[in-house]
Amino acid sequence: MTGLTVLTGFSIAALAGWVWLTLGWGGYWRTDQRLPARRTPAEWPAIAIVVPARDEADVLPLTLPSLLAQDYPGPVTLVLVDDASTDGTADVARDLAAAELARRAAARAAGDVAGLGGVGLTVLASTPPPPGWTGKLWALRHGVEYAGDVEFVLLTDADIAHRPGSLRSLVEAATTHQLDMVSQMARLRAKSGWERLIVPAFVYFFAMLYPFRWSNRPRSAVAAAAGGCSLVRRRVLLDAGGLAAVRGAVIDDVAIARLIKRAGGRTWLGLADRVDSVRPYPSLADLWNMVARSAYTQLRHSPLLLAATVAGMLLLFAVPVAATVAGAVAGQLPLALLGAATWLLLAGTYLPMIRYYRQPAPAALLLPFTAMLYLAMTVDSARRHRAGRGATWKGRSYGNPAEAEAATQRGGQTRPGDARPTPGAGVSAAAGAGPVSANGRVPVAREGSDDAPAPAPRPAAGPTVAPGAIPRSRPGEPGQHASGSTGSDGGSTAAGSAGPAEW
Repeated sequence: MTGLTVLTGFSIAALAGWVWLTLGWGGYWRTDQRLPARRTPAEWPAIAIVVPARDEADVLPLTLPSLLAQDYPGPVTLVLVDDASTDGTADVARDLAAAELARRAAARAAGDVAGLGGVGLTVLASTPPPPGWTGKLWALRHGVEYAGDVEFVLLTDADIAHRPGSLRSLVEAATTHQLDMVSQMARLRAKSGWERLIVPAFVYFFAMLYPFRWSNRPRSAVAAAAGGCSLVRRRVLLDAGGLAAVRGAVIDDVAIARLIKRAGGRTWLGLADRVDSVRPYPSLADLWNMVARSAYTQLRHSPLLLAATVAGMLLLFAVPVAATVAGAVAGQLPLALLGAATWLLLAGTYLPMIRYYRQPAPAALLLPFTAMLYLAMTVDSARRHRAGRGATWKGRSYGNPAEAEAATQRGGQTRPGDARPTPGAGVSAAAGAGPVSANGRVPVAREGSDDAPAPAPRPAAGPTVAPGAIPRSRPGEPGQHASGSTGSDGGSTAAGSAGPAEW
């Protein structure tokens, strides 16, 4: 048996594999999963937007104003949770909110009614995550607890910009179709050469792992979400176990979607038209680390799944190119045509994503080469795991994934001797530390559970926030504006003056 004969056999298998993926794998390659048809609700529900932020001073000027300017008709509050940033993230957020306040004041003075809408801001300070928690989920927990009894919480990342009407459309989709989680895959930045090569494939491979159509079926076992933009029904999340139930998850968006779906909730995932990530990945090293950070986690740290992935990727992406080239060089026209047909078919499945990212159509032919880069990143992710490095993000390393997974399996309960963080110096516990016990420590209990401690009482004058924060009353709750607070109509009240919260 010659090498060309063996290659021909593999090429036939590769073609069969692509035909099956194209026709039978949930239409993963299609980009038509967008927000479904929707209608205006009879009553707009109360919403809390929670933004965890760790060293995000560079991107906040590009994203936070888009949230502050959202024109939402119902009660809404915006909570940014500063996760121990060292670059002045909280100060940047306050400055941006002050600028928004000035803009609304100018609009009021000019009689510009259209310019008065918007959202107020509260800046909280998180505390160091306890053992078993990722920093992001611990920060999100602070924000969700502070939000209080709202119907929905929008979990969105600090690098995500929301175009006008984004919040309205998310809520309309959730209320029209009785969804408990509406998640949109933000359109990632694709400007540099490496971004244009790798970023569209990132979303393509994610959809291959979690076909959106299957994820959106209530009875399907597939569940996925995109953490950059997820509107979640708060009561359903708490009844499912709360964020404590997934506290060690590195791929937290998928973990939350699975949690909600397993509890009987309805989830929806699609591509975004009004939500964009502005985070730059200018170099190959930046993109490599972004993928390698969690690639092996997607494979559940399984050597068998890794081996199957390597074999599958080589068969599906390397063999068609090898067959095309080898057949042409050896003068074996059938082999060359077989390889070329398979190459064109796989490129055809990639073309809708290439168009979604507004890249030239011929770029779809580069998918086999991009796939080999992703395969190398995945193998490197496994190497890092075996070296004990685990996932690393902004100075935090979750170097013992097994312990994190074991902690998650304990369902939010801490072991005897687990450390519990104390509120940071100069930060009110009521503002960002979560429920506080008599000794000033933050108990780690499952949200919504019977043993969860009651939130610390707030002063009657209004919510207490981190020093210098721009406070915002909870939806539906009387409040008091502190100095520099913002209201949705652009007005402000004198320091310490009592009165209803201005929406």
